[in-house]
Amino acid sequence: MLTFEAIDVMKHQAKVIAFRKDSFRVSFGNTSGFGDEEDYLRWLEEKKHAFPAGFMLVCENDDYIGQLELSIKEYSGESIGYIHLFYLVPEKRGQGKGLELYQYAKQFFLQYKVASYELRVSPSNTAAVNFYRKIGMDPIKTEFDGKVIRMRGMLSHERDNDLV
Repeated sequence: MLTFEAIDVMKHQAKVIAFRKDSFRVSFGNTSGFGDEEDYLRWLEEKKHAFPAGFMLVCENDDYIGQLELSIKEYSGESIGYIHLFYLVPEKRGQGKGLELYQYAKQFFLQYKVASYELRVSPSNTAAVNFYRKIGMDPIKTEFDGKVIRMRGMLSHERDNDLV
């Protein structure tokens, strides 16, 4: 069973940077788009204060195996859930653990009573695209000259509350 631990930016900075950079490597083939580490840590600290339950490290048997970055933002005039990062270390992918991260994310979004949640994914990251489709997300458009696909999942508060 997975557990979720709130990110402490100072304590976990090496881990969160490594996980975020690996997500860039998997998605884009390199980390050149990552930017400045200090800027990322400042952003993470700000977001974590606004959404403390949304910025979590994923643990299994006392090992950090993943990371979630979740928030609520305005998009096209409505509040939506947003997944900034949905990450598992390579050796834990394809084992059903992503479904546990998804259940956590869904519960987080239900607390804010949003109707939908979105994320961006590289079209070359076919494993991620296929996983997001499997959990019911649909592509809605490409962005950044086709470098990413914006995907959306819908929440049914009556049905999904039964699952939480």
